[in-house]
Amino acid sequence: MLHIVKYRSWYSNTHTSVYPREVVKAALHCNAAGVILAHNHPSGVAEPSEADLRLTSSLVQALALVDIRVLDHFVVAGSQVHSFAEHGQL
Repeated sequence: MLHIVKYRSWYSNTHTSVYPREVVKAALHCNAAGVILAHNHPSGVAEPSEADLRLTSSLVQALALVDIRVLDHFVVAGSQVHSFAEHGQL
């Protein structure tokens, strides 16, 4: 059974960069066994960009080094949601 231990947002008004080391640090701080990632696409297109795919791959690799699984990564665009897990992109 999964339990949400903590919700964390990396959003700021000046940038939307996410650094794998910061995600790993936050997951370790929570003693997480797994994480679920999500972000929005204001464009209204839920299809992940090449940058989304690269970042997700980097996060999966970085978290795997400390035995933390990425369970899913959701891209939300209006009422549309793209699941990396459902599309075999993890």
